[in-house]
Amino acid sequence: VQLQASGGGLVQAGGSLRLSCAASRRTFSSYAVGWFRQAPGKEREFVAAISWSGGSTYYADSVKGRFTISRDNAKNTVYLQMNSLKPEDTAVYYCAARVGYSGSYYLLDNEYDYWGQGTQVTVSS
Repeated sequence: VQLQASGGGLVQAGGSLRLSCAASRRTFSSYAVGWFRQAPGKEREFVAAISWSGGSTYYADSVKGRFTISRDNAKNTVYLQMNSLKPEDTAVYYCAARVGYSGSYYLLDNEYDYWGQGTQVTVSS
């Protein structure tokens, strides 16, 4: 499956962005999806994850209460709504997917099989 991440940009602190992860495969509804990010000079870190049905989600503590992950399986797309953005949210954001089982979501990058190309999010202070 091919993933296309989009929606990044430059925003002031306190602002909002919505990232999208569009998949090429119509069976995308069977895939669990995660968002990760990598800031310059830092390792890639987990941001949020969602089960194949959308019924289960999980967030990193650093974004909990500010970011919301959701999906529209009819559109083969997963979203990451980012509110109250902070300069420390600046990073390249990647979406990743893997076949999901039951209501599981996945937190580790090595659990995912497919990755999008990344979209840059820059938050100015």
